Amino acid sequence: MKPYRHLLFDLDHTLWDYDSNVRDSLTELYAQHRLAELGSATFEVFFEAFQATNLELWDQFNRGQVDRDQLRAIRFPKVFTRARLSEDLIPRSLEDDFIRLTSSKAKVMDQALEMLHYLGESYELHIVTNGFNESQFAKLKASGLDRHFKVVVTSESSGFRKPDSRIFTHTLREIGTLPQECLMIGDNPTSDILGAKNASIDQVHFNPRGLKSPVPATFTIRHLSELKTFL
Repeated sequence: MKPYRHLLFDLDHTLWDYDSNVRDSLTELYAQHRLAELGSATFEVFFEAFQATNLELWDQFNRGQVDRDQLRAIRFPKVFTRARLSEDLIPRSLEDDFIRLTSSKAKVMDQALEMLHYLGESYELHIVTNGFNESQFAKLKASGLDRHFKVVVTSESSGFRKPDSRIFTHTLREIGTLPQECLMIGDNPTSDILGAKNASIDQVHFNPRGLKSPVPATFTIRHLSELKTFL
């Protein structure tokens, strides 16, 4: 086993329970803005439209095809179109309300806090995320994850997005270390695993559903507790 000194974690879907927190937020906003009165779309139809649209837009963001402002400007118009609701009926504050409310949610992945406490006794822990400063730091604070990390690097603060190896190079400079001393842990085969591989950093693919990955990783786990078997 390599003598790792630093563990680099992705945030959304790896430590912070993105799906649960988003669903809770959209449930509240669906009721608050009385979206059921705007058409025939049930909450489940609305939520599924959001999930599909958000996945597409974040993929485009990671590829550099849209920026932060574009993503936020077109997200709910696309959701409403997909859910067969009129774009003219979108509440003006919906996107801002979504960012604010979702970022305040505290649910984390199963045993995330326990594992960070365990790993923090032997390694320095850091975050490398493609999210935006305002929302990612709010998520870290609301969930209590923030106390575990020494360095937090976002695509906004670094100027680069995973899988661009330059976000990892930036992170290494911020930490003051070398690639061989680091291990990247994340759920996305492209952004996290390929990105770290491109930067000569070993990787752990957190793959809860056991999906076939197009990018082989140094290690693969289905539950965060499995980190104890080799760290």
